[in-house]
Amino acid sequence: MAFEQSRLSKVFTTNLGLRKEAPRSVASYEREIDERRGTETRLRETLASEEALMRQKDELIHNREVLSMEADHRLLNGLQMIVSLLSLQSRSEPNAEAAEHLSTAAKRVATLARVHRRLHALDGQVSVAFKPFLQELCGEYRSILASDERRKQTIVVEGADASLPARTAVPLSLIVNELITNAAKHGGGIITVRLEEPPEGGHLLSVCNEGPPLPEGFDPVASKGLGMKIVQALVEQIGGALRVGRCTHCGGPEFAVAFA
Repeated sequence: MAFEQSRLSKVFTTNLGLRKEAPRSVASYEREIDERRGTETRLRETLASEEALMRQKDELIHNREVLSMEADHRLLNGLQMIVSLLSLQSRSEPNAEAAEHLSTAAKRVATLARVHRRLHALDGQVSVAFKPFLQELCGEYRSILASDERRKQTIVVEGADASLPARTAVPLSLIVNELITNAAKHGGGIITVRLEEPPEGGHLLSVCNEGPPLPEGFDPVASKGLGMKIVQALVEQIGGALRVGRCTHCGGPEFAVAFA
């Protein structure tokens, strides 16, 4: 009877996987410790390498920011130099008509410099009250259009008061710049910049003018113009979609950007 109980106990223990392991030697423990130390050393080396790469990345970002600031500074200095030269030339030009053209050119370059400063004023901001910013930005463009007596154009800003992330507001501002330039070049009358919040959600920023309609079958993607290529790239940057058609308000050509 005792023999049978002993046999059943061994079978039960074996089936449960609880068979007693053979005693380990001191050498086996030492090998395990060495392996763990080796693993720890490799992890430390990997971590140190990752930290070095992160420091290099931070340094590159910092250098890029410094170069960008330096480039902006040089650009603004260059624009100011152009303004000064044009102004001096206009004052010394004996021909009144030529002097007026030089003065007008100086005012336009000065306006472009102010626009550049205004765009870079968004650097470091988290969000932007976009409609007031658009009104200020378009005010600069309005002064450029007003300086050209041959063009009877103006710019109005309409739509919703929305607060947008700066990372979205900056590309949108550049898109507006390109679309206003395009509308002033090819259109006429009032140029309207409109920011809307459609019922289906998201935002819609449009620029339209009272000029002639777009050519039949116009495709901005197939356009070879640099302006349209810039607009397309900026729209993709913010994950938006560009729509082209006829404005329901003024009946003229309209470029609209739908974005979240």
